[in-house]
Amino acid sequence: MNPSSQPRREFLKSSATLAAGAALAAATPAGLSAAENKRVIGANSRIRIAQLGCGSRGQTAHMTGIHKHAAAANFDIVAVCDTWKTHRDQAAAKAKGWSGKEPKKFTDYRELLAMDGIDAVMVATPDHLHTEHLEACAKAGKHIYIEKPLATEMDKLVRAFDAAKAAQAKGSIIQVGTQLRSLPGIAGARELVKSGILGKITRVDETRNAEKPYWYSYLGRDVKEADCDWKAFLGDRKPRAFDARQYAAWYGYYEFCQGPVPQWGAHFLDLMHYVTDCGMPESCMCIGGVTYWKDDNKFTTPDNVMATWMYPAGMMVTSSNNFGNSSGSLRKFFGDKGTLDVGNWNAPTYSAEGGPKRDGKIRGKQEVVPVERPDHFLNWLQCMRSGETPHASIDAGYQHAVAVLMAVISYDTGKKTTYDAKQRKILTA
Repeated sequence: MNPSSQPRREFLKSSATLAAGAALAAATPAGLSAAENKRVIGANSRIRIAQLGCGSRGQTAHMTGIHKHAAAANFDIVAVCDTWKTHRDQAAAKAKGWSGKEPKKFTDYRELLAMDGIDAVMVATPDHLHTEHLEACAKAGKHIYIEKPLATEMDKLVRAFDAAKAAQAKGSIIQVGTQLRSLPGIAGARELVKSGILGKITRVDETRNAEKPYWYSYLGRDVKEADCDWKAFLGDRKPRAFDARQYAAWYGYYEFCQGPVPQWGAHFLDLMHYVTDCGMPESCMCIGGVTYWKDDNKFTTPDNVMATWMYPAGMMVTSSNNFGNSSGSLRKFFGDKGTLDVGNWNAPTYSAEGGPKRDGKIRGKQEVVPVERPDHFLNWLQCMRSGETPHASIDAGYQHAVAVLMAVISYDTGKKTTYDAKQRKILTA
């Protein structure tokens, strides 16, 4: 049926699937091997979850986001781990307030993974530690929710990805934190593009601007050296004396966070990959720098940056950010029969605007018909019960991570990058 003509009420009624309670059935799909079956968690068994990384992302997005499903999904947060005592204690208090049980607290993630009785780990640590923690959790045989960007270096991405795939083959459920593909509006946008009503997609653009870089909001954290494990935070980065500003506002320092293209662009790229099913990028160019916010903080993460990728079939994709002016933000897919606007990804729209081959099938601005889906955390919990692949699989994570790293390496070198799929390497021209 033409997506623009199907009655909205009828579609919503027919597509409302996977209700929270019913979807947590214990049945294991017949196709799973015995090795995979052993990690499927029965419907009556409580899922024991650990939170690794208890900052704003860990507490606000992860813990609060998953707590919404506590009644339906039967789980407890039984342990928390963070290199800063303040965040560790806050997360433990939050978990205890919900369950009435005191979770175990850890500073070292290795001690966390050695704890008996943990089924799953949610990872929300700084970007430069993601691959280390993903690899360790995978080798420990846990179910994993891992934040994006998946990696800051290509060799580490390959190693962590291989460990994750090996764990997946034994039944681990791994969900990457690119949650936009779990939104009903984005699932509807995918169906819209698949219908062909927009024609050939030749260009996809995201511009996401702000008046000030987001890392400034973290400067108020009162971090004392005695309360944090500075060495563990640095990981494999160059040793140095404790720096409270770098610890508190690590987003603003390039060696810990490579900027808004990996941070925000990872969401956009994953959304675009999901909606268009476009495959891996062929090439990338990226330029930018610290062009406006130069002050005593000496931030090195770019506040003005643009990356451009070429994908198969001649599709160009751009992601740009300007933190010196908030106007001009957009997120659009341009086809030869119409345009999809996902500037509001909860309520995307489409029209025939600009399409040289528009054929009259789209009249005016239309709302994308949503396809109901469980949210990202609920989907992960459901898949632990069913053994099914979650919305943002480790393969999807690898795909957007490669695209992000192509941009990072181009930014670092000033050269065009390409991806060699056989060698799993990013090359510079």
